Amino acid sequence: MSDLGSSSEGGALAGQEPEATEEAEPPPPCTEHQEVEDAPPAVKQPCVGEGIQVALALSESCTETMLGVGEDQASELVLGLPGDSGDGVPEVRQGEEQLCQNGEEEGTMIKEGEGGAELGDSSPEDSVCRSQYLGLDFGLKPQLLTGSWAEYTHSPENYLKGCKWAPDGSCILSNSADNVLRVYNLPPELYSSNWEELSEMSPVLRMTEGDTIYDYCWFPKMNSLDPDACFIASSSRDNPVHIWDAFYGDLRATFRPYNHLDELTAAHSLCFSPDGSRLYCGFDKAVRVFRTDRPGRDCEERPTVVKKQGQSGIISCMAFSPFQAVYACGSYSRTVGLYSCDDGSLLALLPQRHRGGLTHLLFSPDGHHLYTGSRKDPEILCWDLRDPGQVLFSLPRTVRTNQRIYFDLDPSGRYLLSGDTDGAMSVWDTLTAPPDGNEEVLQPLLQFQAHRDCTNGTSVHPFMPLVASCSGQRHFPSPGDASSSDEDGVMSSDSIGVDNALTLWWAGPQGSTSKEGQGQPMPHDTGV
Repeated sequence: MSDLGSSSEGGALAGQEPEATEEAEPPPPCTEHQEVEDAPPAVKQPCVGEGIQVALALSESCTETMLGVGEDQASELVLGLPGDSGDGVPEVRQGEEQLCQNGEEEGTMIKEGEGGAELGDSSPEDSVCRSQYLGLDFGLKPQLLTGSWAEYTHSPENYLKGCKWAPDGSCILSNSADNVLRVYNLPPELYSSNWEELSEMSPVLRMTEGDTIYDYCWFPKMNSLDPDACFIASSSRDNPVHIWDAFYGDLRATFRPYNHLDELTAAHSLCFSPDGSRLYCGFDKAVRVFRTDRPGRDCEERPTVVKKQGQSGIISCMAFSPFQAVYACGSYSRTVGLYSCDDGSLLALLPQRHRGGLTHLLFSPDGHHLYTGSRKDPEILCWDLRDPGQVLFSLPRTVRTNQRIYFDLDPSGRYLLSGDTDGAMSVWDTLTAPPDGNEEVLQPLLQFQAHRDCTNGTSVHPFMPLVASCSGQRHFPSPGDASSSDEDGVMSSDSIGVDNALTLWWAGPQGSTSKEGQGQPMPHDTGV
């Protein structure tokens, strides 16, 4: 889009470079949001509705996280890749510059491959999982750097509901119970050695939905140097899918799904295709596919149940394989299905192994494994997609509610991180899993108390040793405990250990932090 509206926040820009400082070393790997007075005069955007075509640019220049694609299409059920040695992650070459330094013309750009027919082609040699060097070190508990606390105290029970780093690593997106999506910049102090000057983070953008937010996701080609590529998709109850401008915070476009009665219906899950050309939306027993560059109501409908056979229930989460033209759908019927990107045909329906409805799933970077988690379920399962239906191992965690508890993998696929309802964060080293795949339980490499309340969101930075986490949940009073609840029957924060916060953790070598900043509590230290 060429016309970009003004920000409701007084405006912050993702595409302008921060002022250089003498101590800033090395230069920042991504750009920062700046104040709107540096921007050209805002242009009022026309309302976006049916019949109005809005060009959402599909930028080719962006920071990519992984390399390579497979040549084979998803025409067969077995999803193995040629040339795989079976040992998981290849050797990581430290010091090899594989990261895009946004803001530097001479920066090295990683070109992301896109799997299968929709996703491009490349040689099998380039299809091997290539990890970027993050410098992650989980030998010790990560160090708390900063976070956002005060932002979630303006309204009662404003707990967080997940956080996601932008694909280019320049900012982080959070969701909370007040139905507001907030964008935070990566603190500029992290680019220098003055980490003791880190203060509490404040959002640069706020995007308000009209009702409960079901799902949200970044455009995969997001690049803060290109305003047209900076946008977010979100879905909320009784509303169409909204496309938000992550550069200014305005509404860019809407995708309007209608049911068989020609009534507007809300998508329960969202996921862009890896090349960003399609937006997949999950519904009850169906997936609808919109073209990203054509907002409106036109879409392709792909039922997940045909002639009473297939995957029933609401499609609650989706993910794309990084190498094959295959996507996975999880439903509240406790099933996981693998589908072809070409026509949406069902390739495999994995056995019902979870105790509750699926809430999150994630492919490994090499495309061989699929990790799935569900509500009220004490484990994350790792599926071997080279033998669909085979569970390699399980990862124990505590999930006692229906809340969506996100987990994440680092770009190399070695470390998996997840929170739980007790506020702990666990880190598993997947390379230590038993090779025979006998469904053993893989114990955490590291476990520490990240929050005083439920740690529901975990996100690993694309190329820095940073981990973001968020916390909070709805609390209900016990029977006969009316003295500690408010008029709405919700537990007051004075009677329980409420911790609604977004926090950043340094997960690199401890010696790389500034000596003055180590061990010092933040202004709103959670005390954990």
